[in-house]
Amino acid sequence: MPSSIRNLERLQKKLDRLPSVAMARIREAMEQAAGEIVALAKSLVPTDTGSLRDSIGWTWGRAPRGAMSLASVQMIGGDLTITIYAGNDEAYYARWIEFGTKEHIAGGKFKGATIPAQPARPFFYVSFRARRKSTKSRISRAITKAAKEVASGG
Repeated sequence: MPSSIRNLERLQKKLDRLPSVAMARIREAMEQAAGEIVALAKSLVPTDTGSLRDSIGWTWGRAPRGAMSLASVQMIGGDLTITIYAGNDEAYYARWIEFGTKEHIAGGKFKGATIPAQPARPFFYVSFRARRKSTKSRISRAITKAAKEVASGG
């Protein structure tokens, strides 16, 4: 005697809805996490003119030209790629602040001048590392929430 699943059609409709609901929930979680990482990085960055602080941000897709990319997270099989970045044409020195510099002899306009070493003043990667675990948890909760929402008919 063949077995049958009751309400198979209804179950299939719910399963078909899961990817779109899950993508929306994951997108929201990724945006919230990126915002938190950016806020932490902005609070840690040393400021002089504020240009570097103002250059820190996130976007869907690729980072702006000249920016240092902190992370680019892409969902497999989806179109969700979020990038967290710092630096731009005005704040081109983001890498020098994050990683520091060695003493060196200048070229160009200041040829022959000795440029002293600058210690690293990390603000960018430490922000990502500090929020990494909570970001993963937030995305996992978003997937679970989406599954529950679809299962309940919402």
